[in-house]
Amino acid sequence: MTTSPTLAGKIVLVTGASRGIGYQAALEAGRRGAHVIAVARTVGGLEDLDDQIQAVGGTTTLVPLDLAADFDAIDRLGQAIYQRWGRLDGLLGNAAMLGAITPVPHAEPKDFEKLMALNVTANYRLIRSFDLLLRQSAAGRAVFVSSSSAHSARAFWGPYAASKAALEALVKSYAAEIGGVTNVRVNAFYPGAVRTAMRAKAMPGENPETLPHPSAVAPKLIDMLEPGFDANRMLLDFESGELRPL
Repeated sequence: MTTSPTLAGKIVLVTGASRGIGYQAALEAGRRGAHVIAVARTVGGLEDLDDQIQAVGGTTTLVPLDLAADFDAIDRLGQAIYQRWGRLDGLLGNAAMLGAITPVPHAEPKDFEKLMALNVTANYRLIRSFDLLLRQSAAGRAVFVSSSSAHSARAFWGPYAASKAALEALVKSYAAEIGGVTNVRVNAFYPGAVRTAMRAKAMPGENPETLPHPSAVAPKLIDMLEPGFDANRMLLDFESGELRPL
């Protein structure tokens, strides 16, 4: 696949980059010429990603990190990025977990706290640590992967739905604060049903072959990190193709 190097010279950070949508999005950013800072827990997946990005002529910095277990490491990462590049051009907050599909009263407190730590607090810490870096870019772009579960809040999906609703509120407020007064644009993305491990866990009886591969979703997601994507406080729904206010 030949892709125009529209992100040449840009620094793009992707969380949850060792598999699924994050892996393919990181690969797509590398294919477009960005230097990819790939963050994930799984070292083997990061190393495989590095090989794939190198194969398409890109470069990476691999960051093995459990975002939900070491929030202070996010601050240290921000400092390291500042010292090396002085800016961050793209931030993709993709890392998330599904948690148990269970009645709300049955959710274990420790599981609920871990879910919120990754899906909400880690993204707050990313914003807190990388806001200045995004502002130092000529066209800083941040996109956070959410889910329609934030609004449908189906039975047994309470903790996950609550985490995505909280994430959207956080992102919406941040976008309102920064849009129009800086060159930074902040948006959200709904991938919909995609062939990922999280989807398989949520819908174990579903035929994965009926779902789009993460590689089909990645280009639209990375389009939102392009300098020319000037929308702010918006949501792109991959399944419908609709771009609407967040």
